[in-house]
Amino acid sequence: MEHSELSFDSDFEVITGNSRAQAAVMVLEAGETTGGPDNRHRGSDQWMHVVGGEGTAVVAGRNCRLRAGTVLLIERGEPHEIRNTGGEPLRTLNIHVPPACDPSGDPLPSGQP
Repeated sequence: MEHSELSFDSDFEVITGNSRAQAAVMVLEAGETTGGPDNRHRGSDQWMHVVGGEGTAVVAGRNCRLRAGTVLLIERGEPHEIRNTGGEPLRTLNIHVPPACDPSGDPLPSGQP
């Protein structure tokens, strides 16, 4: 059994996982953006749950409004960008299946747990 507390203390942190999936938290301050046309997880689907704040996701050229309670699926290989469009931090819990990052948050090669 794995157990972690969500703290949202850093911009991106892998909090738990195994060889099949991982959970990470992400915080974007007001006005910040992450990702872009070259940002994609070639070997991993990403489920993003917005815990707080407001923003916009651009996934494969399509816009999606983000707010507390939003759940978004970014499928493997889809280019994506996340923007904080609100006045407070945008806080998300992200589940990658299989893992997309090593424990330090660096991207894994496609298909490598």
